[in-house]
Amino acid sequence: MLLGVVAFGGLGLSVTGCGTAGNPAPATTAAASTTPTAAATAASSTTDELITVPDVSGMNHQQAQDTMQAAGLFNLREVDGKGLGRALVVDRNWVQVAQDPPAGSRVPPDTVITLTAVKYTDR
Repeated sequence: MLLGVVAFGGLGLSVTGCGTAGNPAPATTAAASTTPTAAATAASSTTDELITVPDVSGMNHQQAQDTMQAAGLFNLREVDGKGLGRALVVDRNWVQVAQDPPAGSRVPPDTVITLTAVKYTDR
């Protein structure tokens, strides 16, 4: 019995030698591209896929993140509203004071959403 050989090319799949010793199978080629092209990715970001940015002002930071993600916005950036560069480690200890883009804006799903918060004890 012959062993089969599988070769993966950039755009296709080739399978050869899967028959018996006296009767080898013919080579087969099939397209098997699983990586989307840049053009396909760019085409998927159309105006039909815009998401309305929810209003998270006054929410605790954890609730604000949950609300953005529920809306389909996952590219979230967080900023210390006092400008001290503190990390928002325990999200529930922080309250939202600003967001960019503003609530009601229509944005593509991959837009960076900046959530600005201060500690409850900062107020």
